[in-house]
Formats: sequence, C-alpha cells, structure tokens
Amino acid sequence: MSGQDPAYTLVFDPSPNQETNTASSLQKALEKGSDSQKIDAMKGILVTMLEGNPLPELLMHIIRFVMPSKNKKLKKLLYFYWEIVPKLDDDGKLRHEMILVCNAIQHDLQHPNEYIRGNTLRFLTKLRESELLEQMVPSVLQCLEYRHAYVRKYAILAILSIYKVSEHLLPDAKDIINNFLVVETDPICKRNAFLCIAELDRDMALQYLENNITDIDGLDPLLQSVFVEFIRKDATQIPSLKPQYIDLLLDLLTSTTSSEVIFETCLALTTLTANSAILVKAATKLIDLAVRVSDNNVKLIILDRVQDINENNPGALEELTLNILRVLNCEDVDVRSKALDICMNLVTSRNVEDVLQLLKKELQATVNHSNMDSSKKYKQLLIKAISSVASRFMEMAANAVSLLLDFISDLNSTAASGIIAFVKAVVEKYPELKHEILDTLIRALDDIKSAKAYRGALWILGEYAETAPDIQASWKHIRSSVGEVPILQSEMRKKNEGENEEKKESEQEQKPTGPTILPDGTYATENAYGLKERSKSERKVEEEVRPPMRRFILKGDFYTAAVLASTIVKLVLRFEKCSNDVSIINALKAEGLLILVSIVRVGQSSIVDRKIDQDSSERILNAVAILMDGSDTKEKSEETALLNLAFLDATKSSFERQLSLSKTKSLKRSVKDVAKNATPIESTISFRQLSNSSTTGADKDSIDQDLELAIRGSAAQAAPESFVSKLKKIVQLTGFSDPVYAEAYITTNQFNVILDVLLVNQTKETLKNLHVQFATLGDLKIIDIPTSANVVPHGFHRVTITVKVSSADTGVVFGNIIYDGAHGEDARYVIMNDVHIEIMDYIKPSATSDEQFRTMWNEFEWENKISVKSQLPSLHKYLEELTTGTNMGVLTPEEALGEEDCRFLSCNLYAKSSFGEEALANLCIERDPSTEEIVGYVRIRSKGQGLALSLGDRVALIAKKTTKCS
Repeated sequence: MSGQDPAYTLVFDPSPNQETNTASSLQKALEKGSDSQKIDAMKGILVTMLEGNPLPELLMHIIRFVMPSKNKKLKKLLYFYWEIVPKLDDDGKLRHEMILVCNAIQHDLQHPNEYIRGNTLRFLTKLRESELLEQMVPSVLQCLEYRHAYVRKYAILAILSIYKVSEHLLPDAKDIINNFLVVETDPICKRNAFLCIAELDRDMALQYLENNITDIDGLDPLLQSVFVEFIRKDATQIPSLKPQYIDLLLDLLTSTTSSEVIFETCLALTTLTANSAILVKAATKLIDLAVRVSDNNVKLIILDRVQDINENNPGALEELTLNILRVLNCEDVDVRSKALDICMNLVTSRNVEDVLQLLKKELQATVNHSNMDSSKKYKQLLIKAISSVASRFMEMAANAVSLLLDFISDLNSTAASGIIAFVKAVVEKYPELKHEILDTLIRALDDIKSAKAYRGALWILGEYAETAPDIQASWKHIRSSVGEVPILQSEMRKKNEGENEEKKESEQEQKPTGPTILPDGTYATENAYGLKERSKSERKVEEEVRPPMRRFILKGDFYTAAVLASTIVKLVLRFEKCSNDVSIINALKAEGLLILVSIVRVGQSSIVDRKIDQDSSERILNAVAILMDGSDTKEKSEETALLNLAFLDATKSSFERQLSLSKTKSLKRSVKDVAKNATPIESTISFRQLSNSSTTGADKDSIDQDLELAIRGSAAQAAPESFVSKLKKIVQLTGFSDPVYAEAYITTNQFNVILDVLLVNQTKETLKNLHVQFATLGDLKIIDIPTSANVVPHGFHRVTITVKVSSADTGVVFGNIIYDGAHGEDARYVIMNDVHIEIMDYIKPSATSDEQFRTMWNEFEWENKISVKSQLPSLHKYLEELTTGTNMGVLTPEEALGEEDCRFLSCNLYAKSSFGEEALANLCIERDPSTEEIVGYVRIRSKGQGLALSLGDRVALIAKKTTKCS
C-alpha cells in the first residue's frame, strides 16, 4: 500500500457472532429505527463495507434518513461512511448523489458548533476527489479565521491536503500557510502550520526558523519538537549545515524541560554526529529521562536508544556506566534486565570496582524480599551480572566470590547453582586465587541448602584441593558435613530418645492437674493443639539444623552421596601424590570407607525418605573398592595411573575444554559486533562536489528508515521476487477440465496470509455473478469478502482474499466458486482444493538458557511424543533434517553432540512463533546395532495444544520423507 492511500478508521463490530444483516433489514433500520438503532445499523454497514461489499443500494437511504440527523455519534459514523463509500461511478465520473453530500459537508463547514466544523475539516484531509474538494475551498479558507483553535488546527491541515490532491485548487497555498503562521498564536495551530510549510517549501520554513532562533528556548514544546524534526531532516539532506544545527540542538537540549523535546533532540543528535562528547551529553539526558519517567514501556524505549548509541559507537559511553545503573531503582524486571545488559558491555578496569559495589548494595536490598517472584528473578540477574563482570577482571574475582558466597544461603537452587558455576570458572581461570577461594568456599558450604549447588562445590573441592592443607581442610568439612557415623545407628538412637521423650510428655499430659491461678486471680488455660504444633515445628527446625550432607542423605538424595564418594577418592589420590605420610593416608582411607559404607547402610534402611538407587549404590561401592585396594606394587603403579587419569585428569581437562569453547564463542560474538559497525578499509569515498546530481546520494535518515520499516515491514526493503520463485508459491485450486479454472498465489506476511486468486472462464458463455466463497479451519479468519463479477467467455478475473492468522496452528482454507445457471437454472458450484497454511513461516529458531528451558519444560502442560524410525546414514543427519523441517534451534552445544559416527544422541531444541508462542523439544535417538536403523523419540512441549500437534505433524512428515528417500 502506498503512503498516499487513506488509512480508514477501524469500527467495533457490534455483532459478536459475526451475524450479517441483509440490505433490506438495514434499509428498514435506517428508515424507521430510532437513533440508537440507526447507530447499530451504521456500524454494521461500515463493517460490511470494509470486508469488501460496497452496498451501493444503501447510499440514498443514508442521505435521506441519516444525514439530516443532529445526533453527534451518528454524524461521526456518517463521516466514517463518507470515507469509504465509492464516490465515482463505473465510468470514473462523480456520482450524482455526491452533490447532496457536498451540500451537507458545506453546511457542516459553516456549523456554529466548532467540534462539528473540526470533524468535517478532518474528514477533508482524507478526501482524494478534486471535484468534491473544489467546492469546499472557500469554506475551508473561512475556517482559517475562526475564533476557536480546534477549527483552525484542522483547517490548515485541510489546506495542505487539498493542495497535495490538486495544486490548481489552491495555487497560493504556500503564502496562505506562511501568513497564517506569522499571525497565529495558538501553539498547536503553529505546529501544524510549520509542518505544512516544511513539507511544501523548505526555504520558507528555514526563514521562519531563523526568525525564531533567538527565542527558541521560550517557545512551546510542540513547536520545539517540530523544529527538531525539521533540523534533523534538513541536516541529512544538506550536510554542510550540520555544525550549525548541532550547536542549535545542544543549546535546546540544555534549556528545554519537555520530555518529548529532550527525547527527539537526543535522537537527532545521535543521527547527525558521531562525536563522543556530544553522544555522552545526549545519552546523559536520555538516562535522566529514563530515571524520571514512570512508564516502564517508555523506560525500555529510552534504554533501547541508549543501547543503539553504544552499539553504533563502541566505547563512547563508558563513563556513563554508573548513571545507567540508576535505572535499577525501577521495580520492573524487564527494565532492570535491559539496564544491566547495557552496562555489562561498558564495564572497564576503571569503573569495575564501583559497579561491583553498586551491584552488591542491590543484592543486599533484595534479601528482604526473597519471597517475591520478581525479586527472585532480579537476584538471578544481579548474580549473573556480578559473575560476568568478575570473570573478566582478576583483581575483582576474589571479592566477587566472597560476596556471592555470603548470600548463597538466601538464594534458591537455580541462583545458588549459578554462583557455584561462577566459582568453578574463576578457580580455573585464575589459579593464583585458588587457595583463597577454596577457604571462602569451605566456610560457606555449611549454609548451602541446594543439593545441586552442593554437588558443584564438592566437585570444586575434589578438583582444585591439590595441596595438603587444602585437602585436610576439605576433608574436615566433609567429616563435619556427614555428622556422626555410623549414620544409621546414630539416627536410630536419636529417634528412640525422641520417642521416649514424647511418651513421657504424653504421660504428664494425662495426669489430672488442678487449675492454675494467675497473679491477677484468673484461671489460666492451656491448649494441647498448640503444644503438638510446637513440637512439630521444633522437629522441622531440628532437621534443618542438620549438616548439609547428612540432610541430603536422610532426604533420599543419594546422587549427591555418589558425588561425595568420587570426591573422597579424588582427595585420597591427590594426598597420596603430595604426601608420603602413610599413617595419614591410611587414616583418610579408613575414615572414607566408614563414611561410604555408612551411607550405603542407611540408604538400604527405612529411615530415609527414599531408598538408595542402584546407580548410586554401584558408584559408592566402586569408590569403596578403590579405597580398599591393596595389591602388589607393580600392579599398583599401573592401577594408580589409570585412577589418576580417570579421576584427576579427565574431568578437569573436559572442563578446561568447555571453558575454552565458551571463550571462543564470546570472542566471535564481540568480533562480529565490532565488524558490524566498522567501515571496510577498501570502501570508496564519495565526494559530493565531484559527482553528478543523479549519483549524489544524501545521507539516509535512520529514524525515517525505521519508521518506514515499521509501517511497511521488511517487504519494502527486500528485493523483488523473481518470476520463478513466484511460480513455486502458486497452488492449483481447480482442475483443467472444470468450467472455471482457479489458482492462487500465496503471500505470507507477519500476521496474515494473502491469497491472490486467478479465475479463468473456460466455457463459451458469460458467467454471471461469479464469486468465490472461502471458509477456514483452525485459528484463521477471513477478513475480505470478494465481490461478484460477470466474466466473459475465456475471460480472466482476479480476487484477493486476506486471511488473518492468530496462532502457529495447523490451518486449512477451503471454498467453492459460485455462478448463476443459464435460463433460470439453479446456481452452479465448483469445489476448490484445500489450501494448507504453512506454519513454518511463523516459527523461527531461537535460543534460551538451560535454566529457562527447564523451567518452561516443567510449566508447559501439552506434550506430543513422536516415535522416530529412520534409515538416514547418521544421527547428526537426522538432527539436521529435524531442524530444517521444524525451524527449531539446537540449544545443546555442538561439542556435546558427539562424533559423526556416534551411537547415541540427545539434545534440546527451542523455537518461538511470531505470536509469542514457545515450543520446546527433546530428541533422544540411537542407532540400532542389529537393523542399523535410527530409533528413539522426539518429545515436543508447548503451552497450547495446537503448536505441539503442528510440530508433531512436521516430525511425522520428516519420517515419511526420509523413508521415501531411502
């Protein structure tokens, strides 16, 4: 749609069930109904006309029965009707009924009520028929001198619209607008007049700007904002004026207090210059504005602009890092997340300490609000920010570790696991801080409540406790964390003692006692229920007071116990390498055996919540066998080498490789960001004075480009499609032997599908009243009803149908072609083939973190499990086919997918639709050694049923396709 086409006003459909009224019923409502009935009828008429039916038979009824009404709501709907009603006949001439309409419009332009005049003038800005406008010119010029500003502000816009439709109607429009601008006092009218003169005559607008440049600070903000827009566009077209315009904008930015003017001025400065000093001033004003405004959406928009400045000019805003963090005072998590994302790219060695101090204060402030969901998300954001900052600066790493470990007891499992992952990376990256970090970690281990975080901490102790003092300190913590051993006997003893105490208390409660008299002479009362509740709460507190490892074991978490077993083996092997004291080594082995055997025994008893599983039991018993091994020295050396390789070298080298890969990915991202904004060294230099007028291209206005992209979409920027690519999108709707041949060219936009249908009359007779009826299945809605037409023999007819898509669900469009039969026969039908809407156009691969994936996997209730059976040559080939067929992105790192010839493959996939729907998938497949087939399952989860089923159909289609190929 071109920019000159009118944008019609949307009207609410009064019939919720899409009930359609006939033309006769609408005529009756307009002729004999009350004002309220006429209003409902007019709404129905407008909706029907916007769907493609012009209803020409109603025009005279509306002129006779609606136009004379004085009801303001009915008059407003009447002008909506004049916008969309066809004003020309089939020959392209003005319809005779429009003379009556023209007289009514002229009367409204001279109406004593200023709001009716203003509404009528507003309607004229949407009128494109010069024959109608010609008669309105004198009345519009009179409205320029009307006493009320509401009329004058629309009158000046009407003059601009009339001049753009036909210049001969108002040849002196520029002088009229310029004279009006000089004498006008109302700020809104002056703003509209300046917009008009800036569009028509740049010299006049520049002259007016020069006349008012001295007192621009005292002008109304509305006029200041249009001055800024004019300056931005003019400076883009004439670069030689940029320095003067930039100085003017800086003065305006310093003096103005209007939020709108500040925002527009800052955007104009960022598009006109790359000077870092000016960009800092503009960004500072934007940050102050983001702190001051209360609307969270406005804050996000402003922060997006600040982020654009930083991306286009890397390093220019480093000194504003702490200023941006002032936005964290907002309670909205999205705003805080955006501010932290911007600041993470601005942290340097000069401001890293101040940033960490501020983040520490924010983290301390969230401890008091630990039960709020937004506070939990904010904690995770702060922890992630602190971790990313500290991992880049060694001098801050140790302080950040101690800071985060101080809060680990107040955090949930996800946040605590994130802290432990950060500690892992810091210990590996900065070996010189190893001893200090291990001491801090050991002190904080007693406060960890998350089993996942505790397992990560045990891994750190087993891998990085390499000296005798560190090993002994780690062992001391393990011993205290397990508690009294054997665990089973000590817990049974405590249980028996507790039962005896409860028995004594119950006996004492059963003894009859006399009433207790209080000092004031009243009788005291006791509540046995309160005593029981108190004893339960005391028992719960006692369970929480237990050491962490003992608490996990008694709750049935034997996976953590298996990790403890491997940590004990690592510590013993490392102590053997750094010390020759046989007595201490034997003591460590004996104590380790006692702890592990005690865990197995208690896991097989009934006092734990869940008995020990077979896998954990085998891992613990393997550790016991390693500790008890006492073979001869020759075999001992070979076994020790294998044990060292398995326990001490393999896991650590795997973690080092994982860190190096993540570092490589981050470097690639940073290089990509720099390359995106860098100017190639071989790029040509354009001298405006040395090139001809046809090749001289002025700088493009990025703000106007963004606005055009938002209005017209990416299709306006894309190259025109080739003829061959269009042929691939044509769908045949009827057969070649049918009386009417039909085919459709399908165009997919963001939220709708357009069917351009070509109809061919293959008979030797004229087909009368030929029209197409479409219906849908799924979340689709037809919003266009094509009109009927007479098609000559072997003639062509084209209709366009727009289908609104509301979700990425399987949708079907079906219908038929109807035309009148010959000599009074019944109507004839041609059934068309179904058109299946391709949901892959609305699903795009995306990425998310592992924590968010697990959270969504637990929350989403719809699951579609599909069996996999394929003859493809490799598992990776099937994964490639799956991602191509479903448009899902692989979340699992490439190095974790295994080799090309591996037997097993498991990975997670994620995608988002254009409507905000999220789809998760888990692929688990293997190669059957007997049949060499790929077998397994694909599990798809989503919040709604439709997306899960649609993606499941795509997976089934992949299976059929690969079977045919094989």
